[in-house]
Amino acid sequence: MGLNVYLSGEIHTDWRDQIIDASKGLDVTFNSPVTDHGASDDCGVEILGAEDQKYWHDHKGAMVNAIRTRKGIADADVVVVRFGEKYKQWNAAFDAGYAAALGKSLIIVHGDDHQHALKEVDAAALAVTDDPLKVADILRYVLTGKLPG
Repeated sequence: MGLNVYLSGEIHTDWRDQIIDASKGLDVTFNSPVTDHGASDDCGVEILGAEDQKYWHDHKGAMVNAIRTRKGIADADVVVVRFGEKYKQWNAAFDAGYAAALGKSLIIVHGDDHQHALKEVDAAALAVTDDPLKVADILRYVLTGKLPG
């Protein structure tokens, strides 16, 4: 059995690389949104043309990015959503809700300071952790039945 895992959420730390590196040797395919912040923000206007108003600039980018996000979440067996320390990450919350609505197995990663704000998101998840490396432990257990250590 292999797993297709979509890594959604904050793009300001190396949490994705930590999970991928710790999952070496497992039958896992990882996908994620575009993590180049500038490319993600400007893809709509770079591809479809400039906009005078910031709203339409952002709207075009969101629509183009949604093509990749929807495909990645739809194809995933497991969706991991990381809420980082910086910014309000509404897109991560949206991705978690979308994945939950599709019945995807959901793993949430965030620190204790987000516990109250994300209580509904956490309730939809099958696992919640503050450590990206524990995501790899979960994947290893699911695929092999082996506990860490």
